[in-house]
Amino acid sequence: MQTTLSEQARQLPRAEEAESILRTCVHCGFCNATCPTYQLLGDELDGPRGRIYLIKQVLEGNEVTQKTQQHLDRCLSCRNCETTCPSGVDYHNLLDIGRAMVDAAVPRPLGQRMLREGLRSVIPNPGLFKGLVGSGQVFRALLPNTLQAKLPRDVQKAKSRPTTRHSRKVLMLEGCVQPSLSPNTNAAAARVLDRLGISVTAARKAGCCGALDYHLDAQAAGLDRARRNIDEWWPSIQQGAEAIVQTASGCGAFIKEYGHLLSSDPAYAEKAKKVSGLTKDLVEVLRAEPLEKLGVHSDQRLAFHCPCTLQHAQKLGGAVEAVLTSLGFNLTPVADSHLCCGSAGTYSLTQPELSRQLRDNKLKALESGHPEVIVTANIGCQSHLDGAGRTPVRHWIELVEAALP
Repeated sequence: MQTTLSEQARQLPRAEEAESILRTCVHCGFCNATCPTYQLLGDELDGPRGRIYLIKQVLEGNEVTQKTQQHLDRCLSCRNCETTCPSGVDYHNLLDIGRAMVDAAVPRPLGQRMLREGLRSVIPNPGLFKGLVGSGQVFRALLPNTLQAKLPRDVQKAKSRPTTRHSRKVLMLEGCVQPSLSPNTNAAAARVLDRLGISVTAARKAGCCGALDYHLDAQAAGLDRARRNIDEWWPSIQQGAEAIVQTASGCGAFIKEYGHLLSSDPAYAEKAKKVSGLTKDLVEVLRAEPLEKLGVHSDQRLAFHCPCTLQHAQKLGGAVEAVLTSLGFNLTPVADSHLCCGSAGTYSLTQPELSRQLRDNKLKALESGHPEVIVTANIGCQSHLDGAGRTPVRHWIELVEAALP
């Protein structure tokens, strides 16, 4: 795509990257065929090709409007288009560059600003978030249905974790909301890894991965969180931790981007590259181990929802399904498994109507094979799908742990 950046755009730190990505796009439109929002709305500007044109116009110095911002806001950042694209367009990085320019040029209405700043204040703060979830459970009956749906259906307690006893050690990010919404997930992962001779160290002082800030108009704050996490992990990395394991694929996808996003930071570029290289989704660790040692064999009927951050961002589509099948679980077929469930970080809160439509479509596909349980690999998807109050939704590692002899 022929591009001529404006003088203002050429001053951006990522100007060359943006121009390179734009030139990669041949505007074939294959991306629209798998874009969830284009399928729902049928508007060219609500598909990847249209959004690329909008970003191109912004970078070339054309007027930026609230309409431009709205079409970019509606993007789920699911990266399905990247999987589809025959030209390898690095869409998500172009979107980040374009959104930053648009958000700097177009002030948001007060309501949107308050919502986004509120989410950034509450969600990355595990203590505050846990207190709000606890209060919500107590006063659940008084809350509107939209808020009730965001609370866990069942109050879970995390089981104990094994002590550190193996020579092989990995780090694990606890996450922001997972300890409150699904407190047994990381504990279950630690117990399964312990059976395989791997001890887990919880990096409790490592906070939010930074994705929430980064995707809510605060890219600098998101990168600051990334730097703090690198500082927290670095001593353990130097002591031989072999991986930084994520049980939430959304966090893993963003941490794997640290190396790229901090490549121009002289103090953190090399460390960020190392951290990204060590970051692994839980399934990447398990599939490399002799799973027969677990002694698990279950014929439980499951439907697996593969999060976008697992299949499109981390390119691990089919990996969890293969592990579960090898352990005997009976996986039901899921039509259009490449499509987003509508969770997409905070999308279910910033774009509730579109998110709800995508969730209902996804549940229809997941439930078509009549599974006992739906399992997934990301807390955002898990909470969003389970909030419909239909088939129970859990993290897949909890089902594996429950089947341990």
